[in-house]
Amino acid sequence: MSELSDRIMSNKGSFERLVARIPGFKGYHEKEARRTADRMLRDHIAAELDERIKRMARIEKLILDNGGLAYMTKTRSAKSKIQLFRDKIATSMPGYDGMWAQMKIEAEDLDKIYAFDEAQVVYVDKFDAALDALEQAVLNKEELDVLIYELEQIGVEAIEAYNLREDVLIGLSKSV
Repeated sequence: MSELSDRIMSNKGSFERLVARIPGFKGYHEKEARRTADRMLRDHIAAELDERIKRMARIEKLILDNGGLAYMTKTRSAKSKIQLFRDKIATSMPGYDGMWAQMKIEAEDLDKIYAFDEAQVVYVDKFDAALDALEQAVLNKEELDVLIYELEQIGVEAIEAYNLREDVLIGLSKSV
């Protein structure tokens, strides 16, 4: 496994914490509900990311209003990473295929899936923290380069984590 995958698995929280954050989400325990649960989770996260993308656009305007035209290429790149992460989540095939709904998934495998699902939710929080810091720096007329870079790197890592989640699911379907 990769370093990121190991970190996600070691930082996993409880299934209950994930369920508490996603209204109506009940998880993948019931085979018949897996596709619906997967779609519900991804729709929720995509909607949350839409809000972060809108917030980034507002921060970009704030940067421009404060004479920060030189930062626009960097902010656009960071925003595009958030958008790509959002698009991957929103457009993946629901349930991945008919096998996902029919597979007998062991508790250990469910733990892996939930760890990666929770990681996607945690990235929304990481974007929030990075956007808070960036907005505060703009208001305080502080240096923005490092904060924009950090925001972009969160996006890069979030995309990689989502790809790892898909690898876990593909691996499970191949083991059937």
